[in-house]
Amino acid sequence: MSHWLQQFITLLPDGAAYLALITLVAFLEALPLIGLLMPGSTLIVLAGFLVAHGKGHLLQLFFFSALGAFTGDFLSYWLGGRLGQRILAMPWLRKQNSKLLEAKIFLNENGGKSLFYARFLGPIRGTIPFLAGISRMPPAFFCKATFINALLWGIAYPGLGYLGGESWQQARHLSSRLGLLVLLTLGAWLFHSWLKRKSK
Repeated sequence: MSHWLQQFITLLPDGAAYLALITLVAFLEALPLIGLLMPGSTLIVLAGFLVAHGKGHLLQLFFFSALGAFTGDFLSYWLGGRLGQRILAMPWLRKQNSKLLEAKIFLNENGGKSLFYARFLGPIRGTIPFLAGISRMPPAFFCKATFINALLWGIAYPGLGYLGGESWQQARHLSSRLGLLVLLTLGAWLFHSWLKRKSK
């Protein structure tokens, strides 16, 4: 183990405090605006990498990463339902109402897919659940889709860090490849959706 890694591990808490930190990181990344400033996915990949070097347990990391992701997405959804209309009524957002309306329509038509891609693409991770709340997406559907997405995310990102345990560069490379794959499938799906609308 490299010297920098040994030093870093000694700075981290142990036991329940460490798991609470993991949960908090995944939770904060799922919130609107805050999520843009929180490199949660990178930190969760790092946590998986650290498991390969003796810090924590992989199954616990899976569970608490998924727990933080789910609760963060749900809070974002709840905030959208409670505060979304007031926020959209603010003067600086009124000019964007047409774009937001288009986003709400798209979300209503493609809710499950939108939630999946949002979970795996950082810039929109906190925004889509918030818009789902504004759009009054049925809570049961949202919770079911979010539970599955959070579980997949909570396994995938720590897992990539663990698999790349030989070096941090390798772990980051695996994470980047997953992000690129999700982005390519998103592009293909959006192109397919555009073709369907054009053919109508």
